[in-house]
Amino acid sequence: MKLGPREAAGYFKRPDPKSAGILIFGDDAMRVALKRQDLLKALLGPGAQDEMRLTRLAAGDLRGDPAALLDAAKSAGFFAAAGPRAVFVDGAGDSLAPTFKAALDDWQEGDAQIVVTAGRLTPKSALRKVFEGDRRTYAAAIYDDPPTREDIDATLKEAGLGQIDRDAMADIQALAQALDPGDFRQTIEKLGLYKRGDPTAVMPADIAAIAPVTIEAEMDDILHATAEANVGAIGPLMARLGGQGVAPVTLCIMAMRHFRSLHAAASHPGGPQAGLSAMRPPVFGPRRDRMQRQAQKWGMHQLEAAISLLVETDLTLRSSQQAPQLALMERALIRLAMMADRKGRT
Repeated sequence: MKLGPREAAGYFKRPDPKSAGILIFGDDAMRVALKRQDLLKALLGPGAQDEMRLTRLAAGDLRGDPAALLDAAKSAGFFAAAGPRAVFVDGAGDSLAPTFKAALDDWQEGDAQIVVTAGRLTPKSALRKVFEGDRRTYAAAIYDDPPTREDIDATLKEAGLGQIDRDAMADIQALAQALDPGDFRQTIEKLGLYKRGDPTAVMPADIAAIAPVTIEAEMDDILHATAEANVGAIGPLMARLGGQGVAPVTLCIMAMRHFRSLHAAASHPGGPQAGLSAMRPPVFGPRRDRMQRQAQKWGMHQLEAAISLLVETDLTLRSSQQAPQLALMERALIRLAMMADRKGRT
């Protein structure tokens, strides 16, 4: 039987224990793997691996030994009374359709469920027809759609996160849109560990503390000092970065990225806050608030002038000019900070 997206979402949480098996397929191998993990966890419960109730077979091995699939499904193992069993086959293709058809024809209630994953399969796929055409089996396509609110809530619940501030939830939803499913799940698991033992609600600052960063942390101080007209801080920070081996060209590239982000925020129809939230990956917590203030202070046109200055500096750094590059970059940042200072006084 064919499962639609909504039906599949419910089935992965509450699979039919009397089913003969399921085919899970889709373009994104990570999404398929996560759904397969959810299904096996719900179907077999805890301890399946230790109790030898889960048998893993490689699709390539079945080509040389088709009977291994049915043998694994029929085998009771050492802990027959411990719970339901499953045989998992990864990376199957249409060439194995006859093997699965033969195994399902001989499958009887009490045998291990046959759980199969595959990549992209067309509607005419022989493997799909085997699972969609049998009333005892299911076939579910996994699409590259971002997680729904239901999916996000389930991931949060699994990580032990119940109380979520409204702004923090908006940040989590933005993360779900920006990250791959596996990265998003790992980030939420990290958030769960971060908040363990803390009864307070998850706040935007918590998201900012664990979210993947887009600009190297050691660059942040000097970029913020520049955008906030803190001229006096640029020299010492530049010396520290130079001592750490940061190349001036690298710093110039990161500065351009920062100021382009500010320009995108300042020119967004919904305002700087909406512009920063719309970025991919989005900007979170206190850093977002700080960049929002910077974008508002500079304005779109002044930021365009700042980007032009940085482009000229980048070209100079890459040219054959013999001037000290660290000094050139420091001079450019000071000029930018003075531009921001003049803007703040008008």
